Amino acid sequence: MPITLRQLSYFLALAEARSFGGAAELVHVSQPALSMQIKELETVLNATLVERLPRGLHLTRAGRELEIRARRIIAEIGELEASARRKTLTGRLNLGIIPTVAPYLLPQALTALRADDRTRDLRIREARTDDLMEDLHSGRLDAIVIAEPPPGADLAAATVFEDRFLLAGSAARIAAAVGMETLRPSRLDPDQLLLLDEGHCLADQALEVCGLDRKRLRLDLGAASLSTLCGLVGQGIGLTFLPEIAVRTETAAVPDMALRRFAEPEPARRIALVRRATSDGEGWFDALAEVLAASGRALVESARAEIPLGPREAERA
Repeated sequence: MPITLRQLSYFLALAEARSFGGAAELVHVSQPALSMQIKELETVLNATLVERLPRGLHLTRAGRELEIRARRIIAEIGELEASARRKTLTGRLNLGIIPTVAPYLLPQALTALRADDRTRDLRIREARTDDLMEDLHSGRLDAIVIAEPPPGADLAAATVFEDRFLLAGSAARIAAAVGMETLRPSRLDPDQLLLLDEGHCLADQALEVCGLDRKRLRLDLGAASLSTLCGLVGQGIGLTFLPEIAVRTETAAVPDMALRRFAEPEPARRIALVRRATSDGEGWFDALAEVLAASGRALVESARAEIPLGPREAERA
């Protein structure tokens, strides 16, 4: 009796849920049906895959080895299916995007895609970089939009635009900060700095350009969104970093928020569209990158019109 993809899928659900009941819910079957498939898989392999315990279960050594191979097999099957539907942007496309980009870039990009009727079935997942990377490697996502650099030599990436950071806060706090001889991230008072909670790449980038550790922040609110931070700093509670692509949306929502550019060279991030190097990007990847690039540049140019670049940066841009 050959091993089936259904058995491997059920086994991976069991490895994730660590219980037969939980695994059955993940794959939408009854618990007896799932148990039967796992037993048949153990029979075919002539190996015990799970150690059943009073509360939950553990994978045996054979089970752990199978989990690695099964994930690889399921990802390859997913890649075959995805390759068939992604020859152009007219098929289904599973796209992941980080939260500090999604609410600003997607409305602009989706409008462009729909205007050309280039994608009828775009599935979006908004999540942090680590989660998106995991879903990309597993085949659950076809591509992701993240801040560079993407880790791993097994990925192919296209930089779509550069997004610079502005200092955001109340007019009074901004005036005090601008009173510095040169406004640089490293000279900001850590006691005034508000950042997104841990795991957001924007927070990590802000800490890096400031040369800070999160433990040095006296007021660490652990905010989950840029909109939350903008609302707080607009009311005079600290300072934060705002990407250029967010300027149009957040200044409209928080009209009392003031913005200033940092001294040259300005801190920035590069936004990239990333796929697996083994996936077939023909007919869709470059087309999607072009749409994202045009949408991102429009947002960036709008921000630079409102808060102009310094002379050297304007010349470089």
